[in-house]
Amino acid sequence: MSFMNDLRYRFATFSVAEKIILLNVICFVIPKLLNVLLFLFNIPNIAYMDWLQLSPNLGTFITRPWTLISYSFIHSDFFHLLWNMVLLFYAGRLLLNLFPDEILINNYFLGVISGGIIFITSYVLFPVFAGTYPTMIGASAGVMAVFIFICTYTPNQEIRFFLINLRLKYLGIAFFFLDIIQIPYGNAGGHLAHIGGALLGFYYARQLGVGKDIGTRFQIGWQALFKRKYLKTVYRAPQKNSTSSKKTSHGVSQSKIDTILDKISKSGYESLSKEEKDYLFRAGKE
Repeated sequence: MSFMNDLRYRFATFSVAEKIILLNVICFVIPKLLNVLLFLFNIPNIAYMDWLQLSPNLGTFITRPWTLISYSFIHSDFFHLLWNMVLLFYAGRLLLNLFPDEILINNYFLGVISGGIIFITSYVLFPVFAGTYPTMIGASAGVMAVFIFICTYTPNQEIRFFLINLRLKYLGIAFFFLDIIQIPYGNAGGHLAHIGGALLGFYYARQLGVGKDIGTRFQIGWQALFKRKYLKTVYRAPQKNSTSSKKTSHGVSQSKIDTILDKISKSGYESLSKEEKDYLFRAGKE
């Protein structure tokens, strides 16, 4: 039970970016394992992934509307997954230093949707794509939305890029135009989706800069899945009275919670005893 409590606590304390990364990793690993089982038991490999990939064929898309999001949790190979998740991790850290979880969640999923819409629209409008219907996968549109958002909102912030310091606005511009100029040279749909995500991130940041959060109307199920509820329940209470030790219905003392949180801040979660971990877990269920 203590082991399971540890896992649940660690997952609850992940940042929202880390939770999205974990979900992408799980969605990458499970199909690979399933393919191994199908092979070992000589079962025909059913093309179930076709039902998750995004097709630019309007007839196909209308019958599979969920693919406007599900495509983002599928990656072709390890390095496709790796580069997306590395960029999401670092861009996510920068964003979450300034904004609550909701802003990253909205940027990511609206970027995924925007990239998918641009992808489908481009294959309908541009003659060069006439009669071709390649499917699209990957989280790049959502990742680009998060990255371009932070590049737009804090354009002059400097980060270390190899051996030099670069302002975020220059990295954002470089990424955006690299996608544009690469459209004729392969993976056109992917680059168009990146552009769709980037435009969403740019627009989101500009609107937020004038006090308008365009993501509030879209805060649906994904908020409940990724927000860090545990840390919003187990928190340090304001010290109005140093002698008070209020207890809840489960016998949880706020002063003891504060003591445990002090210990975590000084020595890390691993320094807690089994009893302290269990106590903190019970507090999270209040």
